[in-house]
Amino acid sequence: MTETQLTKNGRLYSFGFSGNLDNDHLEALLTHLPWRKAPTASISGGRAPVATAVIKGLGPVVIKQYMRGGIIRYFLRNRYVKFGKPRSQVEFESMSELRKIGISAPEPLAYAYRGFPLYCAWLITRQVKDAYTLAELNCGDISRIAVVMGKVIQQIDKLVAYGFIHVDMHPGNVLVDSDDNIYIIDFDKGRRSSIQKDRLYGVYYRRWQRAIVKHQLPKILDDLLLEGLNKLTEIPSP
Repeated sequence: MTETQLTKNGRLYSFGFSGNLDNDHLEALLTHLPWRKAPTASISGGRAPVATAVIKGLGPVVIKQYMRGGIIRYFLRNRYVKFGKPRSQVEFESMSELRKIGISAPEPLAYAYRGFPLYCAWLITRQVKDAYTLAELNCGDISRIAVVMGKVIQQIDKLVAYGFIHVDMHPGNVLVDSDDNIYIIDFDKGRRSSIQKDRLYGVYYRRWQRAIVKHQLPKILDDLLLEGLNKLTEIPSP
């Protein structure tokens, strides 16, 4: 992990990254920070707003800005109190570690934050080419949906085996590319847990099911997940 600081308009930004990023990459990324966009409740993507950019030497990237929800957003819309690591760093490190154990997630390129004790934060990942969320796919193609859902179940199985809770696992946080490869996004607030594996499968299923009902998504997405997870273990009742 490499950390550095850059200044823009008299404000100091802290960057963390791994890999082959250099100062030119960071300077280019800095031109896209800060930015603001109203959060959306759409199931078609993660909870936080994102922007895209093409960075010379990196290609297309996604820039996620951390924004608050609930009532507190009216007072601290995009700021957090810094206790320990900023949220962007925690998610960056989680994604990096999970990719090492076989979790399919977009490549995390860098994280950034600005300010103390109140800070703003951003996460930069490599953009998945030609990807849609699972919530946006045509569920009329049963064979394709079955293949994709089989991969989702495999990923959840790996997360459970690692004891990791993705707190917002639903079809809007699963990207599907043109080759039907899947990528899980939005690991913010995710964590390792000592919850028994059988119960952890239930945690994942109930979060998925709530999203299906709330956003009136095709029931087949619920049925296929339950069927697949029940082959791994019996989903306990809430």
